[in-house]
Amino acid sequence: MQHTTRRFDEELTKLKEHVLSMGGLVERAIKNSVRSLLEGDEKRALRTIDRDHAINAMEVEIDVMTRDILVRRQPAAGDLRFVLAVIKVVTDLERMGDLSASIAQGMIRSAEHLPQDYSNLDAIAEKVQRHVRRALDALARGDVDLAMLVIEEDTGIDRLHKRMYRELLTYMMEDPRSISASFILSNVAKNLERIAAHATNIAEMVIYIEKGHDVRHVDHEEAARMIADDNDD
Repeated sequence: MQHTTRRFDEELTKLKEHVLSMGGLVERAIKNSVRSLLEGDEKRALRTIDRDHAINAMEVEIDVMTRDILVRRQPAAGDLRFVLAVIKVVTDLERMGDLSASIAQGMIRSAEHLPQDYSNLDAIAEKVQRHVRRALDALARGDVDLAMLVIEEDTGIDRLHKRMYRELLTYMMEDPRSISASFILSNVAKNLERIAAHATNIAEMVIYIEKGHDVRHVDHEEAARMIADDNDD
C-alpha cells in the first residue's frame, strides 16, 4: 500500500511540474509578445507565434496525464480537487498562450501603423506580467494569501484597461490620423486584460485546491470571508 501511495504521489508531483513548466512557457510568450511590440521586433514576434505550438503540445500531454490519473487512481478529496483544478488551469494557460500569439500577430500585420508612444501600454503590460507571475507562484507554493492578492488586484487591471480605452477613444476623435495606431493599442490592451483574467482564474483554482472553496463567482470580500471562516474553525 505504501508503494502504491508513493507512486501516486510521484505522479501528482510530476503533473504539477508539467503544469508549472507550461506556465513558464506562457510567461515567456507574454514577455516576448509585448517586447516585440514595444521594440518593433518582427523576428521576436515570429518566434513567439512559432513557439505557441509547444504550449499547445503541453496542454495535450497534461490532458492525457490527468485522464490517466482519474481512470487508474480514482483520486478522492484533496487529490481529486487538485487534478480537476489542473484541467481548468491548463485551459487558462493555453488561452494565455493564444492571446500572446495574437499580440505578436497584430504587431506583424500592422507594423507600419505602430504608434510611437507606448507609455500606457507599457504600464498595463508590466502589471499583467506581475499578475501572471504571482498566480503561478501561488499555484507552485499552494499560497492562498498570494492567490487572494491576485484576485484583489484583478480589479485594478480592469480599471487601467478601461482608462486606457477611454484615452484612445479621445485620441481617435481628436486626430483621425491616430485611428490605426489607437486601434492596434486597444486590441493589445484588451488581450492583456484577458490574459490577466485567466491568471485570476488560476488564483481561484489555488483556493479551490487548498481550501475546497469555489470562489469563481463571488467577489473578493466574500471569498475572504469564506477563507476566514475556515481559519476560525
